[in-house]
Amino acid sequence: MGGASTPKQFLTIAGVPVLVHCLRAFLAVERVAGLYVAVRGTEMERVRTQLMEFGLGDKVHVVEGGDQRQQSVSNALALLVAENGCSDDDVVLVHDAARPLIDAGTIERTIDAVAEYGAAIVGLPAVDTIKQVERTAHGAIVTATIPRERIVQAQTPQGARCGLLRRVFAEAAADEFTGTDESSLLERAGIEVAVVAGSPRNLKITQPGDLELAEFFLRTAAVVSSEGANR
Repeated sequence: MGGASTPKQFLTIAGVPVLVHCLRAFLAVERVAGLYVAVRGTEMERVRTQLMEFGLGDKVHVVEGGDQRQQSVSNALALLVAENGCSDDDVVLVHDAARPLIDAGTIERTIDAVAEYGAAIVGLPAVDTIKQVERTAHGAIVTATIPRERIVQAQTPQGARCGLLRRVFAEAAADEFTGTDESSLLERAGIEVAVVAGSPRNLKITQPGDLELAEFFLRTAAVVSSEGANR
């Protein structure tokens, strides 16, 4: 994984940092007006250097994040509003920097879903049987089997119309509530969240072997693309 001290977004896949893969995917979508990257204060200059090195344009803005995802997204949202006067109906998406293989098609479908429903996430249908358990001092005891058709594994991007996103972040801050993702804040406020079909390719770099799997997916895509061009 490139060393335990290396943040995931700075690890490389095929010689390109994970973060840069993410940014390139979003920049390939014409409807994306701007990108706000929330990073630790100590990493801001490193990110700016990478943006210059890989020729990523003026659409990308770097903002200091917080200790938790929710604070980082809140900081980025505040800067977005301050710089662009984000209207209530504008679509805002949030993406994990550790998911480098997001594709333009999924981004487009998520934008469409937010525009139609107000809020949406990318989700992958569960393949394994899901068990609900009760934790005990000696391990876990199964209490129920949850039908797989009622379960999706949340991915990103996740998003909502700007007005809704600003509202749920403000409510969470006022109540000192911390959610695991943006969808959890929207759900808490009683807002319906649509699900856009995800893909196993949209994996999150979290453990040893994930980088190799991501490189495999990239090589496979390159071969398919090359074969298609030669037909």
